[in-house]
Parts: sequence; structure tokens; C-alpha cells
Amino acid sequence: MPKNVGGIDRLLRIAVGIVLLVLVFVGPQTVWGWVGLVPLLTGAVNFCPAYALFGINTCRDEG
Repeated sequence: MPKNVGGIDRLLRIAVGIVLLVLVFVGPQTVWGWVGLVPLLTGAVNFCPAYALFGINTCRDEG
């Protein structure tokens, strides 16, 4: 699977994912916080299916 998420994009995805997941447990405790899994996982694996669909690549490495 090629990488298409890199650098700051990756760090932001992981941070947003963690914040949303924390809100599930300490914040308003709604199911919408589980949406945080998406940016967390895409940041962790450096691949975003939506980026692949639209041909976006924020990774400096082409591999």
C-alpha cells in the first residue's frame, strides 16, 4: 500500500483522532467521538483512501 499521508498531515490526523476519542470518555460521551478512529488510523498507516480516490499526496516519499 503506497504512502500518501506525510509529515504535518500525519501528526494532525493522529492528534485530532486522539482528541475525538478522548471526548468519547470524558466529554459529551456521544458516539460521534468514535469518528476519531478514522484520522487516527489513517495517520498511523500513512494512507488515506479518500486521498487515493482524489489523487492527493502529502507525502514527500513516493513509495
